[in-house]
Amino acid sequence: MLPEAVLARAAAEMLDYEGSGQSVMEMSHRSGSYQAIIDGCAALLREVMGIPDSYEVLFLQGGASTQFAMVPLNLAVKSGAADFVITGQWAKKAYAEAGKLLGEGARAVASSADRTFSYIPALNREGFNPDADYFHICLNNTIYGTKFPILPDTGSVPLVADVSSCILSEPIDVSRFGMLYAGAQKNMGPAGLTVVIIRKDLIGDPRLGTPTMLSYKTHAENGSMYNTPPCYAIYICKLVLEWLRDEIGGLEKMKALNERKAGILYNFLDSSALFKGTVEKGSRSLMNIPFVTGNEELDAKFVKEAAAAGFINLKGHRSVGGMRASIYNAMPLEGVEKLADFMRAFETAN
Repeated sequence: MLPEAVLARAAAEMLDYEGSGQSVMEMSHRSGSYQAIIDGCAALLREVMGIPDSYEVLFLQGGASTQFAMVPLNLAVKSGAADFVITGQWAKKAYAEAGKLLGEGARAVASSADRTFSYIPALNREGFNPDADYFHICLNNTIYGTKFPILPDTGSVPLVADVSSCILSEPIDVSRFGMLYAGAQKNMGPAGLTVVIIRKDLIGDPRLGTPTMLSYKTHAENGSMYNTPPCYAIYICKLVLEWLRDEIGGLEKMKALNERKAGILYNFLDSSALFKGTVEKGSRSLMNIPFVTGNEELDAKFVKEAAAAGFINLKGHRSVGGMRASIYNAMPLEGVEKLADFMRAFETAN
């Protein structure tokens, strides 16, 4: 979901952005009007997230999936080694993509695949490679509904995190990371924009043969304007950040609201005689809540009746089955309350 206030503002500005006589979709990315939009978006992201001056903010394209290759191409330039924690499909894909470039240098130090990624595995720093160029995690796992409760201590090795499905949902201490990256389409805006927040000292010459467009240095030196950026998606991201700052009151307030929303569903699941959450309590996500009835036919019936009642996209991923409620920032509290009421009524009837 996008905040309704953001959609209303975008609709009002669709034909004429601030008296320019044109839509943001139509203006040149080299115009002064658009430069103010992209600069404003970057400044707002720094303000809302508390990003230190020692980090660069890049607006890219290609989704998190392109970052699976860009990260090793740009960061694995010394030892050519990187450690990975495998906590779901996206972590697996990041590891596999790095393996194509780094070979045995890409190493999985822990995995929760043994129990269908229903928990975050315990990590032992003694098993980490102290000479690795980076250590990679997926902070929140969209499909499986898990989130790292504690960040791994990687010492001097830069911690890199895919934060696509949890960015802006709560405060993040950016200084704990060498780099954060996120597809914007969960909490920041429409699909098409990828945000990279990278420590400036990590931006250097990439591995030999790296394409120009896959070099962080290229984009940092050109203010994310080496090629035409995803202009409209950046504009919507700017509006979302204004909404977070001015209407929500910042990320601490957003976290409190998200905890309240998630608590409604988790409390119901923990007391339900029919529905059961699939994630261990210590690893639960605030954004993605998977659950099952334990009966595939009943799960299918629930998804069908829920859709008829206006609750869409509740079917779980095929690797997990069951259902999944994704309650990103813009989902109002009322929506979560109504879902819990519907689940309660379905339990009584079944």
